[in-house]
Amino acid sequence: MRRLVALDLAPGPGFVAALRRIWDDGDAVLPVDQRLPPPARQELLAAMAPEVVVGPDDERGRRWAGGEARPVEDGDALVVATSGSTGTAKGVVLTHAAVAAHAAAVHARLAVDPQQDRWLACLPLAHVGGLGVVTRAVVTATPLEVHPRFDPVAVAAAGATLVALVPSALDRLVPTAVSRFRRVVLGGSADPGPRPANVVRTYGLTESGGGVVYDGRPLDGVEVRSVDGEIELRGPMLLRAYRDGRVPLASDGWLPTGDLGTVGPDGTVTVHGRRAELIVTGGDNVWPAAVEAVLSAHPAVSEVAVAGRADPEWGQRVVAFVVPRLPRHPPDLADLRAAVKERLPAHAAPRELVLVDRLARTTLGKVRRHPLPDR
Repeated sequence: MRRLVALDLAPGPGFVAALRRIWDDGDAVLPVDQRLPPPARQELLAAMAPEVVVGPDDERGRRWAGGEARPVEDGDALVVATSGSTGTAKGVVLTHAAVAAHAAAVHARLAVDPQQDRWLACLPLAHVGGLGVVTRAVVTATPLEVHPRFDPVAVAAAGATLVALVPSALDRLVPTAVSRFRRVVLGGSADPGPRPANVVRTYGLTESGGGVVYDGRPLDGVEVRSVDGEIELRGPMLLRAYRDGRVPLASDGWLPTGDLGTVGPDGTVTVHGRRAELIVTGGDNVWPAAVEAVLSAHPAVSEVAVAGRADPEWGQRVVAFVVPRLPRHPPDLADLRAAVKERLPAHAAPRELVLVDRLARTTLGKVRRHPLPDR
């Protein structure tokens, strides 16, 4: 049986070298988020049960002493911890075949030439958005530059032609820095605003090895359908199982995503959001992302999140949680309602405004909706 090796290293050449070595040994890699405090790190290791932990002072690794290790199967390449925005961490098991299939599909869509292109990895390597850059480069022998963290100045000075970012990171780059890249692969959260022509919006899951829909079009080899409004995926890059042995795939290979959306007659995929995020107010459906797109363009709004709250009359009411651009001059509810009504049906306009100092986000920039205050 093959081993699961926890890679507890900071992003950089050492991480890439260790990943190559572990794969050459036939073992699988569990990347450990370097920002986790010690208790959370131990919880992760206990849940994933690696046999070996490789740290900065243990090039060959040390045996994990926190409990009984569980092996992986032949062909397993990665175990990536994910819980979405909430919940207990799951370990997504991706095989070498799945990693290679995803890399080939992405490179075909982006017309990547290993002789001309160079990837930049500057997102956390414990998440598939950052880790996927490294694995694509490794399996396709494409040059790679790895930064220890996202730094706008360092990214602007990078010699890469390809980079993967999340919206919050892209917003911190000046336009001249963005234009230096041939392609900017944007994922991590919904991003409805205008972007430069070299930015490619993606949709995908950790369970799909990363983005599998680029600018609304599935990658080659990826099938997408909508069943009762829920998006389902099928393709060679999907996970084998979760670390606990559960297999979320149907017998015919389809993966329910938990995201609601549609697939048009021409195959264009439109994602509305997570099923749990849908707001039903007075019998009408409201998607937070659509309202957020309107409100984020308001000159008095710095950041915004929209969620539903229980309402005795409407079932749910639409609530806007806003970080004001100027705290002494925040927007008022009537002004925001008017802005939404200009672009969306009246039932989408917020019925309550909550001013906040900041919005809690995941490490990839997604708003954590569950801790949004009731008032």
